[in-house]
Amino acid sequence: MALPYQALADVVLVLHFGVVLFVVGGLLLVLVGNALGWRWVNAFGFRLAHLVAIGIVVALSWLGEVCPLTVLESWLRVQAGASGYSKSFVEHWVQALLYYEAPFEVFVLAYTLFGVAVLLCWWRFPPRRA
Repeated sequence: MALPYQALADVVLVLHFGVVLFVVGGLLLVLVGNALGWRWVNAFGFRLAHLVAIGIVVALSWLGEVCPLTVLESWLRVQAGASGYSKSFVEHWVQALLYYEAPFEVFVLAYTLFGVAVLLCWWRFPPRRA
């Protein structure tokens, strides 16, 4: 029985998109939530998971590595007979959605600045243990 590579690739795509939403949306939630007095946005577990997620993104970009989820999805797509990614996940989708092509260094800078913004939020709105 052949594995459903395309379906598995789509599952990885959705998971990867969820991680991107968590990283971007998490920072927005911390900023908006603190402005609105939502205490839960400073929960230690939420904030730590968010910091670890962006930390991994920044570390991989500085090392010049592609996200393992991108590698897995691309491999699954190739196994299904489709073409894999030739760039990182975010580069691929930014180009596909916005028709904008930028060098990898632009994404490294963006990830780094976003990581700095997350760290600044830890300082400005420190997480709280229950």
